[in-house]
Amino acid sequence: MVDRTKRQGRKNRKTSESNVEVFIDLEGRANYTVDTGSKMLDHLLDQISRHSGFDLTIKSESSNDPDGHHVAEDTAIVLGRALDEALGEREGIKRMGHAIVPLDEALALVAVDLSGRGYSVFDMTFNTPLIGDFRTELVSHVLESFAREGRFNLHVRVLTGANDHHIAEAIFKALAKALDSAVSLDDRFFGQSPSTKGTLTE
Repeated sequence: MVDRTKRQGRKNRKTSESNVEVFIDLEGRANYTVDTGSKMLDHLLDQISRHSGFDLTIKSESSNDPDGHHVAEDTAIVLGRALDEALGEREGIKRMGHAIVPLDEALALVAVDLSGRGYSVFDMTFNTPLIGDFRTELVSHVLESFAREGRFNLHVRVLTGANDHHIAEAIFKALAKALDSAVSLDDRFFGQSPSTKGTLTE
C-alpha cells in the first residue's frame, strides 16, 4: 500500500519580487490558511483546499509588485511544485479527473490529467477587468502556471456565466474536485504507474 503520510509537498521560493511558502497534504481534511495579500486570490485558492480535502498553507509576500501579477504568478508556481512533490512517483493514482460545477448562473467544466506534462487550454471569457482586488486576466495565468509547475494537463471551459466572481469561483471549485479525483489512489494498481510507458515522471 502507498504510505499516505508521505503524500505531502513543501516548497518555498524567494526572489526580488516575492517570497512564497506552500505546504500541501493530499491526505488532509481541508484545513487551509491562505494569505497572498489579495483577498480575492485567497478566496479562489481556498476553494482548492475546501473542495478537494487537501490541507493547504500558503503564505505569499511581495516586495516589488505594483499590480499583483508577481505574487499571483509566483504563488501558482510554488503551489504547482508542492503538488508535484506530494505526488512523488505518481504510482497508483487514478491520474485523470474532471468535474462540472455550477455557481448560480455560472457553470464550469475542468478536466485534468496528472500526466507529468504541464499543459493548459482555456475557453473562458470575463466581462470586467477586476474581481474585487484581483485582475481577471490573472485567473488564466495563475491556472497556467499551476499546471506547468505541477506537471499536469489542464482544460477549463466555462459553459455559462455572467457574473465574473461566480465564473472564477466555479472554475476553482471544479479544479478542486477534478484534482481530488485524479490524485486518489486505486489499490488495484499499487506500485504501478498509470501509463503504458511505465512512468509519469520521466
